[in-house]
Amino acid sequence: MPLAQISILEGRSPEMIAEMAEAVTAAISGALEAPRDRIRVVVTEIPAEKWFVAGQSMAARAKG
Repeated sequence: MPLAQISILEGRSPEMIAEMAEAVTAAISGALEAPRDRIRVVVTEIPAEKWFVAGQSMAARAKG
């Protein structure tokens, strides 16, 4: 059973996340010839204050 774990910044709508999960499911199904009902997608939303790039939080980077 394929499992895709995706971490994204908070702020996207539930509809956008569902569309992404559908696209990931389709991609995995096509690439691995796996039945769609066996594919799992887990999406973790992370606050900008807890996501860091080059030692700086995304919240701080957004402020400039």
